[in-house]
Amino acid sequence: MTDQASAMTQSAAGDPASSKKIFAFAVMCVGFFLALLDIQIVSASLRDIGGGLSAGADETAWVQTSYLIAEIIVIPLSGWLARVMSTRWLFSVSAAGFTITSLMCGWAWDIESMIVFRALQGFLGGSMIPAVFTAGFALFSGPRVVIAAATIGALASLAPTLGPTVGGWITDHYSWHWLFFINLVPGVFVAVAVPMLVKIDEPDLSLLKGADYLGMALMAVFLGCLQYTLEEGPRWNWFSDDAIRTTAWLSGFAGLAFVWRSLTHAQPVVDLRALKSRNFALGCFFSFVTGIGLFATIFLTPLFLGHVRGLSALQIGSAVFATGVFQVLSIPVYTYLARMVDLRWLMMFGLACFALSLWCFTPITHDWGWEELLLPQALRGFAQQFAVAPTVILTLGGLAPERLKQASGLFNLMRNLGGAIGIAACGTILNDRVNLHFLRLAENLDASNQAAVELLRASTERLAAINGGDAEQAKVGALKLLWSLTLREAQTLTYADAFFLIMICFVIATIMVPLMRKVASARRAPADAH
Repeated sequence: MTDQASAMTQSAAGDPASSKKIFAFAVMCVGFFLALLDIQIVSASLRDIGGGLSAGADETAWVQTSYLIAEIIVIPLSGWLARVMSTRWLFSVSAAGFTITSLMCGWAWDIESMIVFRALQGFLGGSMIPAVFTAGFALFSGPRVVIAAATIGALASLAPTLGPTVGGWITDHYSWHWLFFINLVPGVFVAVAVPMLVKIDEPDLSLLKGADYLGMALMAVFLGCLQYTLEEGPRWNWFSDDAIRTTAWLSGFAGLAFVWRSLTHAQPVVDLRALKSRNFALGCFFSFVTGIGLFATIFLTPLFLGHVRGLSALQIGSAVFATGVFQVLSIPVYTYLARMVDLRWLMMFGLACFALSLWCFTPITHDWGWEELLLPQALRGFAQQFAVAPTVILTLGGLAPERLKQASGLFNLMRNLGGAIGIAACGTILNDRVNLHFLRLAENLDASNQAAVELLRASTERLAAINGGDAEQAKVGALKLLWSLTLREAQTLTYADAFFLIMICFVIATIMVPLMRKVASARRAPADAH
């Protein structure tokens, strides 16, 4: 441990006010982690939830979609809510509502009730996400801001990564109901503790008068329809579906009206003017790209392991667990380097390592398991810490405290939008490129392909022996086997295409890092921040 780190530790131990701030921030991080974890915790267990509620695959998908739509609407709204209610009371009410709706999700009696409760859970829990960013800058100053940002960055990328692992383990060992019941004890603790520990601002109910309620409605329509379009578009072939076309047009018109309203209203619900700051605009772009990387890779890897390898939820969770482990191991390395190295170069290193990890996915084959996935996932876990944490300080560290609440909501919104667009793009690639690869592979499966001819011959002989000498049935069975093997290889090549596309996004982001300006990490904490 360095002398500086030792001094910080001793200072925290000997200063009750400092220790109280650290504990208060830690309690808020628990709520922050729960809200992010619940985005992906159901992803590996949707089949079990659908079976328990007698629902089809299309209906069950809304267990995740409804949460995402509600959360993406409330995140940019949380800045205004924090100014009206104060950060501590908004966080406490959000934690309490999140806990109650988690209980109701576990008690859901049919798929309709589950979807409603999940939407409420996402809406009530979503406000906790930006509030932690505000609290980190308000409670700490100097080198501790770096540590706070490192913690936030770690949790922001670790929670979605661990979601399928935790969810798969719980479902295999207990039941899907406990995906929601595990939130009860920590949720109650956060809801009770935060009002007693956190006091960084005061409520301002006067903001209710003259607030931009039309802007809020436009934002809700814009983001809600956009999220629906992105979630459902790949499944229904995008604009060939009437509902997708309608929501896309609604989102476009509402989005334009929302931007105009936000730039002209005296008290906009989202501070788009903050984008005039170069660092903030670039930081939102980097947040968008890291959102693509975080959520799209967590979408692709379990899907590959489930569809191509045929692994169970627990096996999938165990296979992707390496990402979380190596990210945790990278936290002390990043914290040490962040005190000595320009954060821009650390972020550039993280984005470059993320791109390299995705390149390591591109030679993927149908028989890849946890051994082959270990290196690219370990590299990605290490990169996530270096890509996300510096972005927080470089983006939000240069903003005035009065603009921080609304700006942090926009910053977090960009990460979630990146995830939604990344997943939608990957879903479209998986739908469209499989046919292309299948046709290209099938073109080579003719009489001149000795491997294919030998496979058909051997398969026909084996099936004929099993079927009692029925040659025609054996030939049909052998062709079906060849078809399934070709489809499997086409699917594998398509996953490689998706990982390559995400890699291109990170290469572009890496090149753009030098455009960021250096930001001093020190920020004076307000006197009443306790």
